[in-house]
Amino acid sequence: MTRVEHWERLLAAAIDTARAKPFVWGVHDCPTFAFETRMILTNGEDVAALWRGRYTTALGAARVMRRLGWASLEEMACALLGEPHQTVLLAQRGDLVLADTGLGFGICTGANAVGMAPVGLVTVPLTSCRRAWRF
Repeated sequence: MTRVEHWERLLAAAIDTARAKPFVWGVHDCPTFAFETRMILTNGEDVAALWRGRYTTALGAARVMRRLGWASLEEMACALLGEPHQTVLLAQRGDLVLADTGLGFGICTGANAVGMAPVGLVTVPLTSCRRAWRF
């Protein structure tokens, strides 16, 4: 999948927008933010529509993932994006990442990744991420 022209500006705008919005399960949470950002950067399919608005708690999110056939966030990403990079340290700006911290899914911004958490938009070092997918 190819990124659109001026994707860097769109990435910055998506991060600014996310910073101003509160975390809401099923509406503006880690997978919704990450996959919506991917859609914006590529003019791709809205795969977040599969789960958006279908849960309101962490437990509800886990139930929806199971109903969709995914046992984990990593399995979900592999099903939707294919195999991850050999190493997360090869991730580039705009790549989707999966963090080992409470972040879950996020977007690589260089040496860091940003994503939605219950406290709002958070930044973590890329070294705290375990997988990355280029698109």
